[in-house]
Amino acid sequence: MFAVAYFIIGMTVLSVCAIATNGALDAGGAYYMISRALGPEFGGSIGIMFFLANVCGSALYVLGLVEAVVDSFGIPPGQKSGTGVHVLPQSYWYELLYGTILLALCLVVCLVGASIYAKATFLIFLIVAAVLGTILVSFFATRPLGVPIRMPHHNSSETENGNFTGFSLATLRENLGGGYGVDYTTGQMMSFSSVFAVMFNGCTGIMAGSNMSGDLKRPSYSIPRGTISAVLFTYLVYNLLAFLMCATCSRTLLQKDYGFLRDISIFPPLVTVGIYAATLSAAMSNLIGASRILYALARDDLFGRALALAKKTSASGNPIMAVILSWLVVQLVLFSGKLNTIAGVVTTFFLLVYATVNLACLALEWASAPNFRPTFRYFSWHTCLLGIAGCCVMMFLISPVSASASLGFLLLLLLALHYLSPSSTWGYISQALIFHQVRKYLLMLDVRKDHVKFWRPQMLLMVQNPRSSPRLIDFVNDLKKSGLYVLGHVELQDLDALPSDPLQPQQDSWLGLVDKLNVKAFVSLTLAPSVRHGVRQLLFTSGLGGMRPNTLVLGFYDDAAPQDGLARHPAFTSAREELPLGFPPLRAPAAPKLLSPREYVGIVADALKMLRNVLLARQLESLDKAWELRRAASPPPTIHVWPVNLLRPDSARYADTCSLFLLQMACVLNMARAWRRARLRLFLCVEAGAMPGAQEDKLRQLLKDLRIQAQIQLVPWDAVVRLHWQAQRGTPAEDEDEEEGAAVNFPANATRVSDEYVRAANKLVLEQGPAPAVRFLYLPRPPADTSLYPLYLRQLELLTRGLGPTVLVHGVSAVTSTQL
Repeated sequence: MFAVAYFIIGMTVLSVCAIATNGALDAGGAYYMISRALGPEFGGSIGIMFFLANVCGSALYVLGLVEAVVDSFGIPPGQKSGTGVHVLPQSYWYELLYGTILLALCLVVCLVGASIYAKATFLIFLIVAAVLGTILVSFFATRPLGVPIRMPHHNSSETENGNFTGFSLATLRENLGGGYGVDYTTGQMMSFSSVFAVMFNGCTGIMAGSNMSGDLKRPSYSIPRGTISAVLFTYLVYNLLAFLMCATCSRTLLQKDYGFLRDISIFPPLVTVGIYAATLSAAMSNLIGASRILYALARDDLFGRALALAKKTSASGNPIMAVILSWLVVQLVLFSGKLNTIAGVVTTFFLLVYATVNLACLALEWASAPNFRPTFRYFSWHTCLLGIAGCCVMMFLISPVSASASLGFLLLLLLALHYLSPSSTWGYISQALIFHQVRKYLLMLDVRKDHVKFWRPQMLLMVQNPRSSPRLIDFVNDLKKSGLYVLGHVELQDLDALPSDPLQPQQDSWLGLVDKLNVKAFVSLTLAPSVRHGVRQLLFTSGLGGMRPNTLVLGFYDDAAPQDGLARHPAFTSAREELPLGFPPLRAPAAPKLLSPREYVGIVADALKMLRNVLLARQLESLDKAWELRRAASPPPTIHVWPVNLLRPDSARYADTCSLFLLQMACVLNMARAWRRARLRLFLCVEAGAMPGAQEDKLRQLLKDLRIQAQIQLVPWDAVVRLHWQAQRGTPAEDEDEEEGAAVNFPANATRVSDEYVRAANKLVLEQGPAPAVRFLYLPRPPADTSLYPLYLRQLELLTRGLGPTVLVHGVSAVTSTQL
């Protein structure tokens, strides 16, 4: 038993020493260490458990002291009045009274302060040492004798004889086996684990020193030295005593007479004094320990007003109210009166706290933060793990029920603190551990092993001012399908002319926005002389390793006046939240734009050159997703998909990379939880002579292969195409036999179609009712001739005019897979 107990304690002490020598310590001992290492949730919940452990421990020692006093001075059961020193009446209420008086004595010492407590404990240490000395001498000096044993706790005056045999091999042999008997306080049969539960309390005092961490002059110097020497010294003394008793006293004497050391001592009264001194000091050390933990908890404000009282201290800094509150709780525990029952609970609590101390040290070691460099080096993550394992195994062996109950209680406290306690400035170990793991996995994410089967959209959404685009931010969050999502922003300034980086102060506003809108996005801000340069920078540098944006999303370039959508967004209207500060007011409709039409199309061209897919989102601020998707009674909302290049009617191909990417994006949106009710509707543009049935079957087969569920609708568009050819008759026909790869790169597509044709195409799209929640259209490549950029943009504007929420899509990467 001692080996098991000291193994657990030894491992824990190594962890305590490691944490204690890594930076300054304050009041609260183990609680302070755990809370600063594992954060407020763990700290607060374990703090409460540790407080209860110390409180119950204090009650346990007071009851033990009462038992010893009654044993010496109590009136024997069955007699009306005592003789000689036996004057104290014995009953539950009387014993409670004695306990209360003794506890009041402890309270007085603790109220006076830590210095008198330290003096008192030193005095007690000397007394106990002297008593131990006389007992060790007695084993050798006393002659063999028979000891009559009164059976104090069975109401009869029968006696039995126990023997003190002196050193004898026969006695030693007889005592070596385990012979568990019935416990006199509960009447239950004892076993290894139930005896261990009572015995372990004799070993928990070694943490008393670290509980006093706030009262020590140099805690990080004293705690390791004091604690380790206490462990070694008590381990030796306990084992020596056990061996000497085992070799000299008969089993009857050991089991039935708790005061047998008095009977065999050369100076009996001194043993009595020693027992009183030891239990009194233990009761006091636990009471003062409990009060220091309560004070530390109150000072950290984890439980708000509940513990506000416990912050009050005397002029000398002694936490008076915390001591009084702890005393009250101990007094309540005394009512239970059953020594060994309390012992089991206390042991479970202590084991749980020790396991967490080891866990704190393990987490610090595993996070391998450069600032964790304790001056105490004799520990490793192995010792921490062994400590945790030892504590957990013994906890469940002692009492599976109380172990489960205390773990449940711990979890409840953890959850309550997680949601209710204010955020702390202590730093969270979880962040350090997450960083450590994420870096490891990012290194394992190899771009060369990418496969189209596991392709996912990784979005870079450029936001000029979040006030005008909260719904777009929300929409792209639905489109990302658990891929990377980065909000990019370009600040047009020159760092040479500035005293410091203007982006740092903005970072918090952006992160606050991400939290409020509840989107899973990173934020990437940059300084650049022009928007186009800034977007290039972000496309080149955003992301890390295998997590880089593959799709650029831009708002549409038109003359609509920007609206403040943030003020109307449910995240800010419902909770009467302050609007996130730090975002400038919107541009006035008359004010010039930050970027020209040519620069805007240039950004699209740049992205395509860098092999990034491009999405242009128009009028998405008018998409009320909540309303669209909540109309439960009405027919489900639809997503319209036009996989044909409407600005190039002569290349009506459905299976090019861009059309497939468009299909994929619509399908991804449909897979998002908020959009599951929506239905995909695919439009197939057909001309009179072109066998529409065959085209439809081909498309249906393609959808089947890609496992995309969509309704196909045939749209005759002869009238629209006729307009196109009429416009073309004036120009000589160009070479039509381009191969597929070149078909994407129409050298001069913007010159080919007339405005009249584009308006007709726009009308064609608009006529396909009922109006959908959102439309996906094919975005043609910008022309190679940059002087045609403004014309290209105007035709896109004409094509999407009045269509409501529309996404123009151009894909350059193969994203769909038909194989397993």
